[in-house]
Amino acid sequence: MKKEEKTNVMRVLDAKKVAYASHSYEPDPTMTGVQIAGILGEDPECVFKTLVTQGKSGRYYVFVVPVQGALDLKKAASAAGEKAVAMIKQKELLPLTGYVHGGCSPIGMKKAFPTFVHESAKDLAKIFVSAGKVGYQIELTPADLVKTVGCGYADIVSSENAAGAPEDDYA
Repeated sequence: MKKEEKTNVMRVLDAKKVAYASHSYEPDPTMTGVQIAGILGEDPECVFKTLVTQGKSGRYYVFVVPVQGALDLKKAASAAGEKAVAMIKQKELLPLTGYVHGGCSPIGMKKAFPTFVHESAKDLAKIFVSAGKVGYQIELTPADLVKTVGCGYADIVSSENAAGAPEDDYA
C-alpha cells in the first residue's frame, strides 16, 4: 500500500459529511479493474468503473458499472433518453471531467452530468469507485453515492459474456 493523500473526491465527500473509507494501492498501467478488486480483497461485483459517453444530442452521460461488466450502449442510451450513446475518446476525458483514464470518478467532475449506476449496486452494502486519482479508491454505500452525485439506478450492463468485458475503460 502507498501513502494515503486526500483527493478532490475525498474533499467533496468530507464537505458533504458523507462517510467513506479510502484505499490506495501501487498502480500498474496494465492493471485491470478485476485485479484492483483482488488487491482490495473485494468481490469484483462491489468494485465499479466510471464510463463517460456522449449521446446523439451532444450531451454527456456518466455510467457506473461493475468492473467485470460491460456497458450496454443500447441500454445506456435508453436510460439516458437518447437514440444512441458512444464512449468518448480518451483524450477528451481530462478536459471534460478533470480526471484521467484509470482515475475517473463519478464524484467531483468539473461539471455535473446525468449519471446512472448499475442496478446491481442497490443490493450491495458497499461499493468502491475511483477516488479521482490512479491508485486510489473510495468505499461508500450505494445510497451515499446516489445522494452525493444526484443520480439513479438503471439496467445498463450487457447480459452477454460479462467475463469478456473490456477493462480499458475509465475505471
